[in-house]
Amino acid sequence: MPTIALVDDDENILASLKIFFEQEGYQVRTYHDGATALAAMSEQPPDVAVLDVKMPRMDGIELLRRLRQSANTPVIFLTSKDEEMDEVVGFNVGADDYITKPFSQRLLAERVKAVLRRARAPGGAPEPGDKKSMARGELSLDPNRHACTWKGDQVRLTVTEFLILQALAQRPGYVKSRDQLMDAAYDDQVYVDDRTIDSHIKRLRKKFREVDDAFDAIETLYGVGYRYNEV
Repeated sequence: MPTIALVDDDENILASLKIFFEQEGYQVRTYHDGATALAAMSEQPPDVAVLDVKMPRMDGIELLRRLRQSANTPVIFLTSKDEEMDEVVGFNVGADDYITKPFSQRLLAERVKAVLRRARAPGGAPEPGDKKSMARGELSLDPNRHACTWKGDQVRLTVTEFLILQALAQRPGYVKSRDQLMDAAYDDQVYVDDRTIDSHIKRLRKKFREVDDAFDAIETLYGVGYRYNEV
């Protein structure tokens, strides 16, 4: 039974989502502000979190930024239609998806299922259907354990970042368009625009440069897309 954390200062939204997700078979934890949620989620991370952007004490952007210092919990943002810049900032700090208010509970449930499917990976001994680990120069990716290393150092990636990097690294030197990367990282029912992929690429580079300030394996081809250059 997956655990979902719901963080929103609107009591009505929290109450209705709690009832809905419990009926869907989730264990539900609810929080009314970012500071309270941070303390609880740092101690006991959920399987997935749904965060409102605008909240008292600590907003969703800052909450996600602090969570990303120690955890890769899949995160979906709830935003208002006039919060376009917040969506971009959210992806820059490591969000996996977002949905705009007002929204249908069923649509949110599908988004939650999508990020959980992408996050789940079997552990332990190999099983039928397990994917092979990938080594590309200094890069190693293990999709079954959601593990990424660069020159032997661990790089913590979100689900979406991992899928984008995996798509690029599968064929070093070959260009992947933004549309191809969107197809690799998102379900068909999830719409994202070009800036979303650009934000994820920016975040990927930042994370790798934290362990190697000379990292330049992801190349931008302006107007075309991106490619991974094996080094």
